[in-house]
Amino acid sequence: MSIKPLITTLLLGLSITLLGNAGAATSPHKNTKASKAAAHKKKTSKKKTPAVDYEGEFVNFGDWQEVSSYLDEVAARNHWERSELNQLMAQVRFVDSAVQLIKPAPPGKPKNWQAYRQLFIEPVRINAGLKFWNDNRDALERAEAQYGVPAEVIVGIIGVETVYGRNTGRFRVLDALTTLAFAYPETPTRTERMAFFRRELEATLQYARKNKLDPLSLRGSFAGAIGMPQFMPSNVMKYAVDFDGDGQIDLLNSPADAIGSVAAFLVAHGWQRELNGAMVYPATVSPNLAWERMLNQGLVASYAWNELKAAGVSTAEIPAENTKYGLVDLQNGAEPTEYWLANGNFFAVTQYNRSYFYAMSVLELGRAIKQLR
Repeated sequence: MSIKPLITTLLLGLSITLLGNAGAATSPHKNTKASKAAAHKKKTSKKKTPAVDYEGEFVNFGDWQEVSSYLDEVAARNHWERSELNQLMAQVRFVDSAVQLIKPAPPGKPKNWQAYRQLFIEPVRINAGLKFWNDNRDALERAEAQYGVPAEVIVGIIGVETVYGRNTGRFRVLDALTTLAFAYPETPTRTERMAFFRRELEATLQYARKNKLDPLSLRGSFAGAIGMPQFMPSNVMKYAVDFDGDGQIDLLNSPADAIGSVAAFLVAHGWQRELNGAMVYPATVSPNLAWERMLNQGLVASYAWNELKAAGVSTAEIPAENTKYGLVDLQNGAEPTEYWLANGNFFAVTQYNRSYFYAMSVLELGRAIKQLR
């Protein structure tokens, strides 16, 4: 869902209201007509497009051959007037800071789970998360009942992503996505990443047109992610839900919509309410190294507990016998690597951000907040 939460946490601000159903399901929760009107009034009073925190550079994207060919395809595929896309692209700016922020970490720098953890399991997030949980207890309980996703997981994700809406980004989404779609930095995955951002750019235009929004008014992260849960534009259209029942989706100003949308996303990506036992178990590994073949087998739980045990993996607490697990390694720089068994719901969280560090931070932040309630 969201890209590089470690960098995203440094970006401040955003004031974009996401309107319309965007093809997603509406919550069965019913408000009275009066309460819906009050909720709508409260939200609309917050609508305000913030100033971006960069100047951007006019590079005349529309004259780039790759951009021109892309716009031809987008116009034909969506039955749009090409001239309208030309006018829009003439207002888009190149953002070098987006290019710099998307670059991978320098090679050779060791991964360090404990250093990463300290950025997210800290007093500001914990205290903000406790308030968010208390303020939105009813919506969190409804999400758990409807989707089967525990409150601590939802609270953990929104906390890691944006500190509960504090740090949602101040980039124009079109600037960021166009820059990354056609000027992505030189990396081994450049072709694939540019294709991804071109799809997201088209999704942004579709979303804006469907909901009668000015696409240049949309604000988000340096990678184009939007709102409290930092959904990419295509995911707003696929998974966002109107969880407060007011007839519109607002991932910035409605905590309920953000809560329901996070839960809906997880269910669509493999979350199972019926999984028994803990999501993760601390593990130790034997010197025979037979377990090494079980590392890096994709973001999926593939092994029965008996298979892991036979390969030299052990835990203090016996995991559920009828559940599949994956072996997760959390590297700690020069310190010993931590090993964990993780069930399928842990890997559902990695579909939000494809990182063991991210998923474990979500779980630990949610757990730390829950312990204070």
